[in-house]
Amino acid sequence: MNEECLICGAPLEYLQEAVLMECRLCGKKELSAARCIKGHYVCDECHSAGMDALVSLCLNETSKDPIIIMDKLMSQPFCHMHGPEHHVMVGAALLTAYRNTGGEVDLESRLLAMLQRGKQVPGGACGFWGACGAGISSGIFVSLISGASPLATEAWGLSNRMTAKSLEAIGKIGGPRCCKRDSYLAILSAVEFVREHFGVEMETHDVVCSRCADNNQCIGRRCPFNPVNH
Repeated sequence: MNEECLICGAPLEYLQEAVLMECRLCGKKELSAARCIKGHYVCDECHSAGMDALVSLCLNETSKDPIIIMDKLMSQPFCHMHGPEHHVMVGAALLTAYRNTGGEVDLESRLLAMLQRGKQVPGGACGFWGACGAGISSGIFVSLISGASPLATEAWGLSNRMTAKSLEAIGKIGGPRCCKRDSYLAILSAVEFVREHFGVEMETHDVVCSRCADNNQCIGRRCPFNPVNH
């Protein structure tokens, strides 16, 4: 087995009802439906420790391709094969590429907002909420560049349509979850959406996954980014 439990490496299990658990890293007690088969639990905050470095990394990035930026973020120590850190990184990569392509956005303040909002989407949302956090992250991105709020009109609609577009692409592939696959699908959906609705054309390239061997639940040929399909 590759990386699963951050404490012992054992596989994770998901319960249908949340139970009270204690994080083995910080001691925080909270309700959760995820743990390893040996009973270890790591909270989302500890799982994503160090992710604040994302802001400075993105501020110094020059690429106009959000996939390239995302791959760089995926290689950072704060990112694991799966985890809630992707709920921030998708939107951060998109914000950065959008700014670098000429989109008008105060990148630093928007990245900080992305960090704050994305962290509120819990790990396991893809299965328990029916809304993958990578897809939600793309919707947060559009909300941030359009100034959406619960009282907005067009911007409100655009951010919801962005999330829907990403979730449609993610849902068509089916499970089990892969945070890398879902992140790529959300980003590619957003690139197309932003070109159509905002007139900003971020760069993209043929995406070939380099992390298949690290994913115990890789779906192989069903994944559009698997090397065998390229």
